[in-house]
Amino acid sequence: MYASVADLRAEGVSESQATDERLEALLQEAGDTIDHAAGWFFEPRERAYRLDGRGTASIEPPVPPIQLDLLAVGGAALSLDPDDLVIVGAPVQPGFAAPRITLRHGRFPRGQGNVELEGLFGYSEDDGTPEGRVPREIRRACMLMVMRWLLSLADGGSDNASQFWRVVGMRTVDQSVSFASPGPAGPYTGDPELDRILHRYRRPMGLGAA
Repeated sequence: MYASVADLRAEGVSESQATDERLEALLQEAGDTIDHAAGWFFEPRERAYRLDGRGTASIEPPVPPIQLDLLAVGGAALSLDPDDLVIVGAPVQPGFAAPRITLRHGRFPRGQGNVELEGLFGYSEDDGTPEGRVPREIRRACMLMVMRWLLSLADGGSDNASQFWRVVGMRTVDQSVSFASPGPAGPYTGDPELDRILHRYRRPMGLGAA
């Protein structure tokens, strides 16, 4: 999950509004929604992919590699030594545009699903560790999504519920709610603030795997 129950409690979500179990379920659902809208995920996950060789020195995996454990062509493993391979992956660095794996010597021969990748993948932010962290904006987006869902469920058809996407804060003593200024709706969730984040972190077109 991209945020925790403790994160939501710190934002003012009380146990009377949702149990820990309910918040965990909503956080998971929010994470799934973010993954679907962005086109990739934002935490380390073990994955295996098959890509098509295109007769070029580079391939573009569908998700940034964090740690590559296997690179094979036609069933034959290739060297993972930095002298033989350049990996542009995660934790992402300034100027990152798309993940890329490039052979220093040779090319990936043309073929359908002939390039195999195995390892740890995910779009993570540099924090000085090998795996990195969930980007701060993605973590915030996950929390906002859950808070706005809670308001919508609690208020039913009220005016607050119709503008749940504008919630920026919730407090439990007097049940006050703070709203952001309205803006144009976006294409992913209909929530302008969330959609701006998702658009910024959206997977580039053209990346894919078999």
